[in-house]
Amino acid sequence: MISFLSPLPKTSTNCRQLHFECIKMVLKFWGYCQSPFSKLVAVVLHEKNIPFDYTEVDLLKGEQKNPEFLSKQPYAQVPVIDDDGFVLYESRAIIRYLAEKYADQGTSLVPKDVQKRALLDQAAWGEVFHFNQSAGAIMVELLYKKWFNQETDVQKLEESTKALSAKLDIYEQILSKQRYLAGDELTLADIQHLPYGTLLGEVNVNLIQERPNVSRWFTEISSRPSWQKVKDTLPGNA
Repeated sequence: MISFLSPLPKTSTNCRQLHFECIKMVLKFWGYCQSPFSKLVAVVLHEKNIPFDYTEVDLLKGEQKNPEFLSKQPYAQVPVIDDDGFVLYESRAIIRYLAEKYADQGTSLVPKDVQKRALLDQAAWGEVFHFNQSAGAIMVELLYKKWFNQETDVQKLEESTKALSAKLDIYEQILSKQRYLAGDELTLADIQHLPYGTLLGEVNVNLIQERPNVSRWFTEISSRPSWQKVKDTLPGNA
């Protein structure tokens, strides 16, 4: 869809003299309503004030295996975006792309300073290896297995809970000295914790709430209007 903000001049037929502004096609976003990582992309789209068209891919019906979708995402997973012909998958790659391409609009989520950006990467990778692995394993046992009528593995649940508890003790130390995980500025590293951090509370694993600084931090980021828009369901448009 292309539109023009300025009408074409009536007095000239020379195309090189035409002055108009072309609006790029609205970003396309494919996700699944219960996917934590689809919600991660959605919250960043809202933080950056990026208009988008959302298409639901029903994973339970196997729509991710349709040839048309596989042409965009060969691993048959969500989320995926198409930004004016540029197709990208993997949620953390998507949000970094969005934050950097649209750096001058919405909330700044990637620092310009190289050392601050390195601290963002440090905290973001910490989410992947120190938070997501354990929190995700807890979700498997307490939430995802229930969807498929499977029994909880109590031992795995206890091990994952213990591991996450130890990691959050370190988070508590970090957040006792600074407002956010990468310093005193909100970054993508904080945003990345929203989906599983919220789900932990919903399955009554209150490890975040038991630590005052972690609780203060997570209460702040989870109260952001962008997350409130998408935490329960993915909207059709920004």
